[in-house]
Amino acid sequence: MKILAFSDVHGDLSTLEHIKKEVKDKKIDYVVCAGDFTFFEQHIEFLTKKLSQLGTEVILIHGNHEDSEVVEILSKKYKNVHFIHKKVKKAGNYAFIGYGGGGFSLNDPEFVKTTSNLVKNLKEKIILVTHAPPNGTKLDHLSRRGYVGNRDYSKFIKNNNVILAISGHLHENFNKEDKMGKARLINPGYKGKIITLD
Repeated sequence: MKILAFSDVHGDLSTLEHIKKEVKDKKIDYVVCAGDFTFFEQHIEFLTKKLSQLGTEVILIHGNHEDSEVVEILSKKYKNVHFIHKKVKKAGNYAFIGYGGGGFSLNDPEFVKTTSNLVKNLKEKIILVTHAPPNGTKLDHLSRRGYVGNRDYSKFIKNNNVILAISGHLHENFNKEDKMGKARLINPGYKGKIITLD
């Protein structure tokens, strides 16, 4: 499976056109958007339509610039746009688990409650898609503030069959990667990153 992941494009149409070209040229199976595809929801209907026109299946969560209910309603207009906040989307031997929004908390009891229900009887390898990064990695470390990511995300990654965790939010850490247990952690940035899974 070939994934093109990106985050925090903030309505940049030239970047979305670049991603569309990559989808076609590299034969991408899934595009994953880890939130903040708008700038405070400006032109959100238009941008959701643009996501639907990328030429493949789109896995989507909202960021701190979008409201979950708005994104969910708009996503339902398009068969190939899958809004996965607090949901599972299975794809062969893999299961995408999504949790959007946030980005400013060290702990998230709602995430813990939601994911504990989602992973019950789940046998597939997990691809976790969050807007905020997990805690204690290259993805969430800021020079003046230390580690600012979410500790509950880190616990989930360590305690479950997570092989890939995609997040964004921190522009300072675009294109950074790390490892946590068997999981590959990626902040793909707004230009996106291609990830190939067996």
